[in-house]
Amino acid sequence: MITTNSAGTKSARAIVIGAGIAGIASSIRLRLKGYEVLALEANSYPGGKLSVFEQDGYRFDAGPSLFTMPQYVDELFALAGKNPRTYFNYIKKPESCRYFWDDGVHFTASADQNEFADEVEKKLGVPAKKVIKKLKKSRKIFELAGHIFMEKPLNRSKTWLSKDVAKSLLNLHKLSLFSTMHQANEADLQNPKLVQLFDRYATYNGSDPYRAPGILNIIPHLEHGIGTYLPEKGMYEITSSLVQLAEDLGVVFQLNERVEEILLQGQKVAGVRTDKKVYQADLVLSNMDVTPTYRKLLPNVKAPEKKLRQERSSSALIFYWGIKKEFEQLGLHNIFFSKDYHKEFEDIFQGVVPAEDPTVYINITSKDVPSDAPNGCENWFVMVNVPTHKNQDWEALIPQYKKHIISKLNPLFKVDLIDLIETENTLTPLDIQIKTSSQGGSLYGTSSNSRYAAFLRHANDHKDIEGLFFAGGSVHPGGGIPLCLLSAKIVSEIIPNP
Repeated sequence: MITTNSAGTKSARAIVIGAGIAGIASSIRLRLKGYEVLALEANSYPGGKLSVFEQDGYRFDAGPSLFTMPQYVDELFALAGKNPRTYFNYIKKPESCRYFWDDGVHFTASADQNEFADEVEKKLGVPAKKVIKKLKKSRKIFELAGHIFMEKPLNRSKTWLSKDVAKSLLNLHKLSLFSTMHQANEADLQNPKLVQLFDRYATYNGSDPYRAPGILNIIPHLEHGIGTYLPEKGMYEITSSLVQLAEDLGVVFQLNERVEEILLQGQKVAGVRTDKKVYQADLVLSNMDVTPTYRKLLPNVKAPEKKLRQERSSSALIFYWGIKKEFEQLGLHNIFFSKDYHKEFEDIFQGVVPAEDPTVYINITSKDVPSDAPNGCENWFVMVNVPTHKNQDWEALIPQYKKHIISKLNPLFKVDLIDLIETENTLTPLDIQIKTSSQGGSLYGTSSNSRYAAFLRHANDHKDIEGLFFAGGSVHPGGGIPLCLLSAKIVSEIIPNP
């Protein structure tokens, strides 16, 4: 639908379905291309999984808690000719994570690679030079394959005819394509605890390190090579600052309005129908999970069943605890490992709940943002990886998981955590599915539990329907904040100018 703007010139309308982080970023890029952009969001708030809430004096970031590759946020402001620092500020963390095992071994992973390697040698007995060699290998995988698989559309011949791809093909033996993450880590590191530490990076895209390809060992470089960061006002500042930028550019957000169908005219997009009205449009970009996009919004379009039936990524069960005590031994990010990692991942992907001994992740933003909790208290975001929702009774499972978590943490802290929890909230896979339309509550769309996973993800456009595009964690290049931002970048580069 060609409209006339206030300047008297003609412009095309783009509708973005969903105001998750990829939807917001896509709306900014489409607006900068010259489209009139309307973003429709079913919830009363933007951000999708990257949302926030307050309870009894505590502030909690409800979803993603790790911030890497901030340049992809800054890039959006730079493209708009804005100074990112007038909208959004963040700090680089001097440490990436604190690790704990049940036998009492624990250490802090410094952001400095040499300090990290020295601490590993001190605590685990693995020579520092072996750790540095492993981190260099991760960087090499990033240099050879990162820009291809993260920043380019894989369904375009232009991508595969580039010099970058030719260089990567000549170095296939360095990409660990034919081994699993675990096999590659075990061969490189040997030490069981350090192997477990590097295996955990599979959870960054909801996968199983015992099946996911070794090329995913690219992920440690994002943390140890580039660094981890925290927005000064918490993770939700990413959402709020990008929404502000989008609105400053003229993007219109309409909340509490659910899209019910993508309208077609032949093999071309014509607009959308919501629960309130019909909107005409020249293009539609769905930030909704690709499975419900087909199942609910495109009822008369043949769905790509092979892609939609791929194994989903893991989900999460999250406890939000207001803790009336401060723990000096904890930092912003903390991992408490299970004794049998292999069994834990088998349980997750075979749908076994509750896991007997889940790995526990605790994020505490009040360590850096004191106002997130009352004086002398901490806001704990406590997460365990769980299977996707397949009709489990999560209300019955919540107390069982809570019992496992408490029994795991109490001996390490020498306290009774039950007495310290003064407020609590939870988020289950079913909640995630309802709130964000993520199929089964999967956090990252499909898993990467095969060497072909990257090629099986849905592309960012529809090969047969003109004007239909996709962005977000369920399509290429995948889930997590950096990849969602990159999906918006990829899709904007394949969308024609109006």
